[in-house]
Amino acid sequence: MSDHIIIERQDAVQTIRMNRPDKKNAITRAMYAEMASALAAGDADPAVRVHVFLGVPGAFSAGNDLADFMTIATGGEGGGEVWDFLLALARTEKPVVSGVDGIAVGIGTTINLHCDLTFATPRTVFRTPFVDLGLVPEAGSSLLAPQVLGRQGAFALLGLGEGFPAERALAAGLIYKVVAEDELEAATLAAAREIATKPPEALKIARDLMRGDRSELVARIKVEGEHFRARLKSDEARAALVAFMTRKKG
Repeated sequence: MSDHIIIERQDAVQTIRMNRPDKKNAITRAMYAEMASALAAGDADPAVRVHVFLGVPGAFSAGNDLADFMTIATGGEGGGEVWDFLLALARTEKPVVSGVDGIAVGIGTTINLHCDLTFATPRTVFRTPFVDLGLVPEAGSSLLAPQVLGRQGAFALLGLGEGFPAERALAAGLIYKVVAEDELEAATLAAAREIATKPPEALKIARDLMRGDRSELVARIKVEGEHFRARLKSDEARAALVAFMTRKKG
């Protein structure tokens, strides 16, 4: 494991912490691979009952590392690690809890659509600028967001790219609770520990009933992925990515 992904286990709780603060937790392909492995290992271990995702103060994740995007946009290959992680997240057999502070962009937002409980701080803003970058929604968000937010709320998030501040996200049902910045990690881990005390077989059945058949979700992730890869190589996306990266450097 690299320093960019820190995996910790406390009793029955496995914590997956994104730890790349200098890049606001922009996620590289290597980071995706490590998180996918952690989910698989935790699901396979009877001692683990809950997965927790955390970031760093002020940044849950700024989304995909744009350098990886540009590599593919300019003719390179790869990206399988991303889809491995998304499929692992969609198929995980154990509850998933997240604690989000500050920046939550792209996958930093859509990962929470898969979570059973998400805590966020008042300064958190959820945003998915896929279309602005000439891309399309990912992580099954084109299926999950309308279920959670309704069609128009989903369009505002995924189409318009509107930011959803924490209180709006709470009202819309995107997250479970808003807590103070200095309480976020404690509240998130306390909820995870409480979940871990529940009878595991009964909880699994209850969770599966609530989530329903995941084959449609897996199929949607794969269809989104096909469109995403094609869009990355389009002139439209290439121009948008170059413009965005030029603005960042400026």
